[in-house]
Amino acid sequence: MSNIVKNAELQLKTCIESAVKEAMNSGQLPENDMPEIQIEIPADRSHGDYSTNIAMAGARIFRMAPPKIADIIVKNLKLENTYFKTATIAGAGFINFTLGENYYSDILLDVGKKRETYGHSDFGNGKKVLVEFVSANPTGPMHVGNARGGALGDTLAEVLTWAGYYAEREFYVNDAGNQIEKFALSLDIRYRQHFGEEVEMPEDAYQGADITAHAENFAKKYGDKYINTDENERKNALVDFALPLNIEGLRRDLMAYRIEYNTWFKESTLHNNGEVDRTIELLKNSGHTYESEGALWFKATDFGCDKDFVLVRSNGIPTYIVPDIAYHYNKLAVRNFDIAIDVLGADHHGYIPRLKAALNALGVDSDRLQVVLMQMVRLINMQGEVIKASKRSGKAITLVTLLDEVSTDAARFEFNRREANTHCDFNIDLAVEKSSQNPVYYCQYAHARICSILEKSGAGSINATAEQLNNLTHDAEKELIRHIAGLTDEVINAAKQLDPSKITRYVYDLATLFHKFYNACRCDCDDVDLKTARLYLCKCTKQVLANVFALLKITAPEEM
Repeated sequence: MSNIVKNAELQLKTCIESAVKEAMNSGQLPENDMPEIQIEIPADRSHGDYSTNIAMAGARIFRMAPPKIADIIVKNLKLENTYFKTATIAGAGFINFTLGENYYSDILLDVGKKRETYGHSDFGNGKKVLVEFVSANPTGPMHVGNARGGALGDTLAEVLTWAGYYAEREFYVNDAGNQIEKFALSLDIRYRQHFGEEVEMPEDAYQGADITAHAENFAKKYGDKYINTDENERKNALVDFALPLNIEGLRRDLMAYRIEYNTWFKESTLHNNGEVDRTIELLKNSGHTYESEGALWFKATDFGCDKDFVLVRSNGIPTYIVPDIAYHYNKLAVRNFDIAIDVLGADHHGYIPRLKAALNALGVDSDRLQVVLMQMVRLINMQGEVIKASKRSGKAITLVTLLDEVSTDAARFEFNRREANTHCDFNIDLAVEKSSQNPVYYCQYAHARICSILEKSGAGSINATAEQLNNLTHDAEKELIRHIAGLTDEVINAAKQLDPSKITRYVYDLATLFHKFYNACRCDCDDVDLKTARLYLCKCTKQVLANVFALLKITAPEEM
């Protein structure tokens, strides 16, 4: 949380503790241990800005009715030189506290001081975090699920950075294994068909037009040079030609989506440098493997899994999970990231306990691997009908075709609007609508509206004193400032819960509270000090909106 919010809470705890001690010293309360001081924010702020139940908590300790304890504490409270101006007793003995004007003015002055860094904190203490997300199969284009994973993973990495972690982004390139073999076979058949060979494409091969295009471009470059060569040589040449183009295409498409990775980590690296083989040996040495029917098994049941699983088949080929174990061991034990976060589809639910079990066997604390499971995406229209094809191209909707239909701003905002573990119905018609019904438009309009207000009043560079800001006493003004004060804490909560949707909810509520303030409080009023204060509040709100947009990587328009 911001220093001012934290200071206010510390001041309150100190005041309450001092009042209880003073009451005990003067004999108003019997000498005893200090009751636990719990402070909460009431659901209804008309009761106060903060509340404590210390009188109820102290009833047994002091052998006294809570209302009487509350009355004694309030009489001994000294709120001078704090952010609080009143304390009142309510109900069965709750003590409610009201913040003074200096709290609200200090929040706005803090925004003006910190500007672009407002909302940042050192909560994470610089811990190294690796966020791996999208990691789409490089044999074809990215689908809309990858679009959701991209927005989630990229924003989560940014949230962690704001919360004081050192976060890196990584794309894991599956350039080995069955999918590459299938990719090679598909390219090989299309290449041979190009030169007239009558060979059929298996049903489970890659049938897309991109495969045909790669084969034809390969033929343009090399002619029939590889037709009569060894099949493996030909397949390797085709993959060496097509795969880098696909990977570059993924990189280009993700850049258009405003995602830039620190590392593109290739699975083949783990095979070529021996890390896959070393991982198998380390697991053997851990004492948690056994052989059965010629295969090497991992005793996952030793770590709470419901069944064991095969590491190396009887033909000597490792199963798909072994490179994944090696990869995560590389993240946490070789590159020494403190935390590895994977953003995965919900269909990986059963895979995670097995991966964590293997890490534990390798001596790595599996709690250092954290996983965000992401549910499916459905594209729908205003009528709630499922959309499967692009209006413009008629093709199945991929990340690229989605961004042809809707703006990057709308896509990134919409995919971060819900918790990852909830299903996502993405309304394409709504995402392009320029109205308050479109959440991203609604938020961006608040920013543009403030720009217009400041421009018309000539107050773009306005400043205000604490005395002027103390004039902001209207409920709508206070509510808006309290929400501004909560940004840092909201970012920290989003980091702790790996939930970027908290940020989109925050900025939507910020826009709502600004519109409410603007409709309730005239900025162009006759009182010069009040006008200055309200325009400065506008300026601070604009700054916070821009900051959150920067976190979400969406634009902050000055006019709409």
